[in-house]
Amino acid sequence: MALAILLLLAIVTGSLAGLLLVFSVDLPQIHDLERYRPSTMTDLYDIKGRVIGSFALERRVVVNYDDFAPVLRQAVISIEDKNFDSHWGINVFRIAGALWHDLRTHGRAQGASTLTMQLARNLFLSADRTAARKAQEAYLAIQIERAFTKQQIFTLYGNQIYLGSGMYGFEAASEYYFSKHAKDLTLTEAALLAGMPKGPVAYSPILNPEKALRRRNLVLSEMEGDGAITHVQAEQARNAPLGLHVNQPEMSVAPWFQEEVRRELEKRFGTEQVHEAGLRVETTLDIDLQKAANRALSDGLAAYERRHGWKGKLENVLAEGTTIDDYKHPDWATAWRPGDYVHAVVTHVFPLAIRARVGSEEIALLPEDWAWTGQRSADSLVKPGDVIYVHLGDKLEGPARRATLEQDSGTQGAVLAIDNTTGDVLAMVGGRDYALSQFNRATQAERQTGSSFKPYVYTTAIEDGAKPDDIIVDAPVSFGSYAPHNYENDFKGAMTLVNAFAESRNVPAVKLAARVGIRKVVDMAHRFGVTSNIPAYLPIALGAAEITLEEQVASYSVFPNDGIRVKPRLIRKVSNADGITLWQDAPAVDDIISQQTARSMMTLFRAVTAHGTGAAVAQMKHPLGGKTGTTSDYTDAWFLGFSPSVTCGVWVGFDSRESLGEKETGARAALPIWVDVMKVAIAGKDDERFLGDEEENPTELAGAHPPSAAPHPASPALAAPRTGVALKPVAQSSPLLANPR
Repeated sequence: MALAILLLLAIVTGSLAGLLLVFSVDLPQIHDLERYRPSTMTDLYDIKGRVIGSFALERRVVVNYDDFAPVLRQAVISIEDKNFDSHWGINVFRIAGALWHDLRTHGRAQGASTLTMQLARNLFLSADRTAARKAQEAYLAIQIERAFTKQQIFTLYGNQIYLGSGMYGFEAASEYYFSKHAKDLTLTEAALLAGMPKGPVAYSPILNPEKALRRRNLVLSEMEGDGAITHVQAEQARNAPLGLHVNQPEMSVAPWFQEEVRRELEKRFGTEQVHEAGLRVETTLDIDLQKAANRALSDGLAAYERRHGWKGKLENVLAEGTTIDDYKHPDWATAWRPGDYVHAVVTHVFPLAIRARVGSEEIALLPEDWAWTGQRSADSLVKPGDVIYVHLGDKLEGPARRATLEQDSGTQGAVLAIDNTTGDVLAMVGGRDYALSQFNRATQAERQTGSSFKPYVYTTAIEDGAKPDDIIVDAPVSFGSYAPHNYENDFKGAMTLVNAFAESRNVPAVKLAARVGIRKVVDMAHRFGVTSNIPAYLPIALGAAEITLEEQVASYSVFPNDGIRVKPRLIRKVSNADGITLWQDAPAVDDIISQQTARSMMTLFRAVTAHGTGAAVAQMKHPLGGKTGTTSDYTDAWFLGFSPSVTCGVWVGFDSRESLGEKETGARAALPIWVDVMKVAIAGKDDERFLGDEEENPTELAGAHPPSAAPHPASPALAAPRTGVALKPVAQSSPLLANPR
């Protein structure tokens, strides 16, 4: 009998050896594994080294052997490979049994894979469950065991295995399912994760919690049978709930910025390296300023909505054939917190209360939370199934979170802030809600600029010899069939250029453009870096041109930089996983205008914020300058301005280009947002000064000549309307261009 058993074992061993020889052809060499680096996440960092986001095809956090809790290691070994510490890569008896089963049943290959074989399959082979692939697994497993220690093999396995929900490796899975590190897992948590490699979807605690519970308890029973835990420990663990604490992914603090970074990285390094090579990307973002920009835009748009009253016109999920319980809004895909603006679905309506939910969290609204609508009763505002827009508070009403009712009528906005010296993009907001629209209105939307285009006109005039104190007459004038009008539909007569600019008078701007030639103005805009096609028509002087916010902000930064343009940049340095620098981006600098022209223009910009259309900025008591912009019919509202260190621009409007409403100027709709952002940008910089302030009187620079000051004698070139000026071509008067400010 013993001889027969030995003979059988010899036959099995010889057969396996022969099969291994056959199936080892074209397999990867094991020394490749010595250089193997698992696909890891590319992390993005802000200017202070804080993580702002990541890119990955596989969400994986690589850790060392000691970073796996001993109870986790034991749980994996008990359920997956009891003889892991003693075998040499394969378990002959289990493989023989599996092959015998396959031959007898003509079915698919059975299990019997050791941890080392699973590692070999995950690293090098396909997922086909065939005898041939099993033989290849075995051959590779033997080679792996010869080259690596058991600890190294378990570490490779623990970092490579897929555990559902896009998570690879026990560390990433532990952080996702339990919001803790793998070294801190409890017995029940470790058993749950250890049971998942066999079927990451089938045993997912999120998708199939009952099956996951049964699988976890099986792992506990195996551990008890192996003597790894006591019967009492096993019973207590089997009676415990799953205990999930899912770490819901955070919405990136700067999703539009992150997407711009991804595009630039993929253009330079390729998609595969960006998403799999574990790069370290040092970006230009300042998280603190970005958060301020996010909050400022949300608050500013909420204030705009309240000014225009409650419109209703809400989406109703019941009317669309969806139940309230089944409804999921895109906002809910990421975590939210008090202070956020999110969408909610109404669940119950009472006369003096509204109940709704955001994801699984219940929220409550009381009469004071919708008082701005002018409605007393809740049932006159909403009904069950309505999708409402709310501002989450930090107080609770029983188990529900308090929130205020807001409105999302479709208004959009964008914010962009850059460092004047380096061109670093410090903050970027491309819209109201990234979950609903990934279109980046800061970099992709070309919008009419209104009077925010006038700096190109005045710069051209100053370069042509005009001075801030020169006199120009604000009086009726026509150029062929085109007769410009001022925003207020009045005329102020003789005034200095600085005051005409500060008050954003249209007639003086058109006169200047006619004097220097509109083609020169267009050329000047292109010199500043504007890439859009600008037709050489005189109304262009009042902002009929369509330009992106990014280009406008970059252009405005030239003025506090003494005429130097620094190209906006998103990335400072890229390093690989070993810390070796792959690419370092230096600021790209160009001379655009002379220092003298830039400083003359600074006099104009600072007059805007001292006593002009941007006078609300004066309350900040800091060296600042800027310019408002409003297009006809109030379709676009702008404010662009700067401190000595930061230039920031804000745009507000509808994607559909409908009117924002009567009197929604740049000063009203965009400027308050800019002020809130810049308060953070200038914090702690009380001593900063504009270039030239130490050489000239800051008071003169800031105030120039207020409207009440006596003007200088009129310049013959500017005092009266120019007649007979060659204007080719001349645009016809258009209601869309009649009164921008």
